[in-house]
This record gives sequence, C-alpha cells and structure tokens, in this order.
Amino acid sequence: MFPLRTSLALGIAILSASAATAQLLPQLSSPLGATIGRTLEDVGEDAARPLRSGLDGVDSALQRLRQARLDSLSALVRRNPDDLALDLRGDPAIRDELLLVDPDAGALDAARQAGFGVIGDDRLEGLDIRTVRLRPPANMDLSRAERRLRQAARGATIQSNPIYRTVGTATPQRAAAPAARSKTRSGAIIGLIDGGVAGLSSFSGSVTSRGFATGAPVANDHATAIASILLGHGRIPALVPGGSLLSADIYGRDPRGGNALAIARALGWLAGSGAHIINISLVGPDNPLLAKAISAVDKRGIMIVAAVGNDGAAAPPAYPASYPQVIAVTGVDAKGRPLIEAGRAKHIDFAAPAADLVGANAAGGLGLLRGTSYAAPFVAGTLASLDPGQRANRGHAVAALSRLAVKPANVRSGLVGRGIICPKCATR
Repeated sequence: MFPLRTSLALGIAILSASAATAQLLPQLSSPLGATIGRTLEDVGEDAARPLRSGLDGVDSALQRLRQARLDSLSALVRRNPDDLALDLRGDPAIRDELLLVDPDAGALDAARQAGFGVIGDDRLEGLDIRTVRLRPPANMDLSRAERRLRQAARGATIQSNPIYRTVGTATPQRAAAPAARSKTRSGAIIGLIDGGVAGLSSFSGSVTSRGFATGAPVANDHATAIASILLGHGRIPALVPGGSLLSADIYGRDPRGGNALAIARALGWLAGSGAHIINISLVGPDNPLLAKAISAVDKRGIMIVAAVGNDGAAAPPAYPASYPQVIAVTGVDAKGRPLIEAGRAKHIDFAAPAADLVGANAAGGLGLLRGTSYAAPFVAGTLASLDPGQRANRGHAVAALSRLAVKPANVRSGLVGRGIICPKCATR
C-alpha cells in the first residue's frame, strides 16, 4: 500500500515517461475542468488506496482528457460548418482556404491550372513572409483539395489554415481589497496574442489593442485574466508594474478566428511595434507559416513564451510551445506538483503556478483560474523584470531564468523543466 500522493506522482511519471512529444491542448469546458480538479483531490488525498488504484485514477483522468479533446475539435467544426472543416491531419481549419508560403511563380501557376483561385496575396507586416491564400475548386473538400494542390505544386510549402485555441478555466470570485503596488516601473513591452483584453482602470500599465479577426478587438475573460497577472488588478499584484501591453486579438467575433495566418500577422505587428516578450497561451498543430513566423521573430531577439496546454499526455504535439525558439511553460499546483492535465511538449523549459489562481475577468471582477495558460505570464513577467542583456536571445533568457527557478525535491525534474518560476508570485 502506498500513500495516494505517492501513487499520483508515480502514475504521472509512468504515464508521461513515453510522452516525448508536445501536446495539442484545446480549451477545457468548465465541467471537465472541475472534474480534473476533483480527480486530483480524489487521487491525491486518500492515503489508504493501493498503488494500482491510484494509477487507475490517473489513467482514467488522462483518457477522459484525450476524449474531451477529440469531442471538442469535432464540436467546433459542427458548430461552424460554413466556416470550418477537418483538414488532412484531422485538425479544424478554415474550410475553403489553403496557404502557399513564399511560393515561386511556378507553384502559383500550377495551383491556378489545377483549379485553385487566389483569395489573397500578401507580404506579412514586420516579417517579410509572403502568403498566398487559395480557394479550392468548387465542391472539393479541404482534405482532397490539399492532396490535389500538393500533387500540382510539388515542392511548394502548402498547408491548411488551422485554428488555435485557448486553454484554461475560470470561475467567478468575489472582489477583494487592492494589493500593494510596486513603485518600480518596468520598461519592458509585452505582447499578448489571445482574445481581446478589457480596458480596466485597475491595470498598473497601459494596454494597446489591435484586432486580427472580424469584429476584433473584443474583450474576453481568458486574455483579460492573463493581462491581470502581468499588470495587476484588485488583490493581484503586478508582475510588470507600469508595463506596456500590446494586445493582439486574433478571435474577435469571428468563427474563423484564431487561425495560423492571424497569429502570424499578430506576430508581425508585435515585432514591428517594439515588443520585447510575446506571451501565447494558445495551442494547435504544427504549421509551416507559423513556424516561419516564429523563427523570424526569434531572429529579432524577441522572446516568445507559450503554454503547453491542458490535454494531458495522450494528445498530439502542441504548437507554438514545441517550436525550438519558444520558451515552453507547464503548470504546477500550490505544492509544486504538475497538473494532471498539463501537456507534454517536445521540450519543457519551465513550470509556473497554474492552479487556484485569481485573475480579472472582462467585466472587471475576479475569477478563480486553472490551466497552463495562466502559467505562461508568470514566466513572461519574470523575463520582463530581467536586464535587457539577460534576454538578448533565447539562450541568455533561459540561462537567466534557470538561476531564478526553484527545483522541487518531490517532483521528477523532467516534469517541470529547469524548475518553477515565481512560485511565490501566485495570487491565491
């Protein structure tokens, strides 16, 4: 017989040992998020339960996460049949659009001859990447269209325009007395690619917003909660007091919002607007346009921090966290234990608080937060507090953060990367 705490730790270690790749982690619905919280408590507090039972509890939770992800992706397409379809890889994507990235004249001519029409031909602001959006031939589904285009324009960089999704849950809470504010102001400019951020007067710094989807910017709870962790709100002290936040809303009111092209355009705007650090708490599949945009931003010395998501160890790789230029962040609870729903990235650099946090919502109230989405801004905010020379490139930044990270004795190091950043920063 083992204490259930030990069973949970062993179960997570065993189940994650084979997870060498990152995970695609779509947003959890509130009921599932609550279930995960109860599963952790049920599995972690019963000291009389045997090891096998503890492992069964972990396995059951992870299987439910995997099925929830599949159900969520299918439901997204069913809700938006005129706008979205499953692509060749089974990911939700814009249904009537394929992307050519930096094509030559031959590839574009071949596409036209195969029956594809040009929707748009643009060079992305701030990135010097050309994207051509193509409309498939009439009555041809997205998967078949991609196969035809790959045959017609061999050697060209071709893929769908997939949808990336936010991750995390929030539960309303009562307001509380304001926190003491630091008098030290930050000169760092942080970019946030997400939904829209509410213009709350309680923020200690400024927010400049721009939309990259129909109807955007529109404030939502997810982005506003992340902004409140960075800029403070009510009882939440600012990680970046007096900082400047550039908010790129890639969702707006658009069922096609959150696509790879919107993220790339947002990255270009942020890079051209002076952002030093970019926080991305979104997940989705690998995509050649997104990969090229991330690389271009990295070459400019801009730090990119991304959450690994909340779909557990059973889902496919999550991007952009899995790109080598990105600082990948997982989440831990108040005892420094990895969240059971946290994804496994191709690399995990750091962990940060991600459970029982408090953050602002779009109405200016408070919500109880859970998920790796909310771990990422603790790392981004800590980066903002560093000397600019310490974050001149990803290698310097990781080294500087490593010196600040807390390495828990009770958790296998691979589960939290180089350690936990800012464990005492969490507002609970």
